[in-house]
Amino acid sequence: MRVGIVGATGLVGLEMIKVLEERNFPISELFLFASERSLGERLSFRERDLPVEVLGPASFETKNLDFVLFATSAGLSAEYADRAAESGAIVIDNSSHFRLFEDVPLIVPEVNPQAIHQSRGRGVIANPNCSTIQMMVVLKPLQDLSPLQRVIVSTYQSVSGAGSDAMEELHQQVLASFNHQPIEPKAFPYQIAFNCIPQIDVFLENGMTKEEMKMVSESRKILGLPDLKISATAVRVSTFISHSESLNVDLKEPQPLEKIREVLSKSPGLVVLDDPKSKVYPTPFSAAGTDSVYVGRIRRDLSSENGIHLWVVADNLRKGAATNAIQIAELCIKNQYRRR
Repeated sequence: MRVGIVGATGLVGLEMIKVLEERNFPISELFLFASERSLGERLSFRERDLPVEVLGPASFETKNLDFVLFATSAGLSAEYADRAAESGAIVIDNSSHFRLFEDVPLIVPEVNPQAIHQSRGRGVIANPNCSTIQMMVVLKPLQDLSPLQRVIVSTYQSVSGAGSDAMEELHQQVLASFNHQPIEPKAFPYQIAFNCIPQIDVFLENGMTKEEMKMVSESRKILGLPDLKISATAVRVSTFISHSESLNVDLKEPQPLEKIREVLSKSPGLVVLDDPKSKVYPTPFSAAGTDSVYVGRIRRDLSSENGIHLWVVADNLRKGAATNAIQIAELCIKNQYRRR
């Protein structure tokens, strides 16, 4: 396969390069694209140093690419993704731009692989929001066990979800705090070091943030449950990598906890870490650098007959972004879906 990565020098783009190599993705040639700021940079892939090209209107015309992975802002994806698809490539977009388009499938391979066929017209496939992805890997087997009645999720999202500048800001603020130096927030509205900020993205008229509404609307689309009762609170916390979520789920019928653990442990992409007596449960630190979604603290909601609590953790740069995108490409190959 001839593959391109747009936004190759960003956090997710760099992770895509790493995951392509780790998973031995079938590549004959890899092309890297970024803004003019990255002109002259070279990145390593399979013991070769590849040049970074400046993204432009003609970037895809003559390269005969099979896949183009976008790790860019919604604005850049809106400008360039259709151009890449028109050149004959399958586009897998990590931005929020296409996620709710009717002719663009929104895919988590362990959850709704059948949706891959919806992309044959436009040639664009959307990668869901990072927090949505890890939640879907847990909710799908529960939905199959007993239909979901209501979902309440609170997220604890790492600073890497806001980019490399945000990670550097946390690093500098930690140093400044210990050295009793003044702190001036830039990437976030408040100091993030040793703090929690209950705002990710902008506030909407309904009082929710855009990040919270992404989780609501994307979950409904992926699960095919347009009327699913779901509410989200998204919080930025002072960890570098991995997002955590507290899930409260009401099922249609009460289920034994043993059955829930059994179903989750047999679900693809999920690892159950749930032994409270031995202090075994997922943490952001332990999930970082891995591709699985981890679930623990599985217990009854004592206020609801059919309710359960779960704690869910995943690396937001990998399963929440780069790995999921590459799994989608692998799904296309498995289903012999090619546009060129």
